[in-house]
Amino acid sequence: MTTTHDPALVETGVSSELMFDGKLLKAWRDEVRLPDGATSTREYIKHPGACIVIAELRPGVLVMERQFRYPVGQVLIEFPAGKLDANEEPLLCAQRELLEETGYVAGDWQYVGALHPCVAYSSERIDVFLARGLTYQGQRLDEGEFLDVFEMSLVEAEAAVFDGRITDAKTIACLFWARRLLERGNA
Repeated sequence: MTTTHDPALVETGVSSELMFDGKLLKAWRDEVRLPDGATSTREYIKHPGACIVIAELRPGVLVMERQFRYPVGQVLIEFPAGKLDANEEPLLCAQRELLEETGYVAGDWQYVGALHPCVAYSSERIDVFLARGLTYQGQRLDEGEFLDVFEMSLVEAEAAVFDGRITDAKTIACLFWARRLLERGNA
């Protein structure tokens, strides 16, 4: 059995220092007490959180994006996603991002789960939603946002993971969920 607060594994914060205070991210260096009583240092990023949308356009056909990601210097294939605004509910974020980035609104939304993409150095939590019953209303990209929206079957998306066309971790994790949800025909 697993637990999130196993005393034999928990590290306790002793002190905390803000190292970088950016527009999106904040970097911290903390001193922590280890389970054996020793101390160590942890450097990590606090992230406001995000949402990702598995958008099914038609049975087995997904809405995908191609977007340049500066930190890796590549155009990546991803599901629509974006960060939470201050005090924004995850579902509202998912709905906003789907419309802004792809131009679609969905008549049916289901919360699927959450993932933590970079637990070794980031607090980021991404809430995952399945969207169905899509209607196109027109893309509303943010200023300075450039991306291509396209359709891809679930089968092709899975193949794209194995041939290296999809390397985005959050998208790969969501394809795992998509396979299970879409195979069942219910969500």
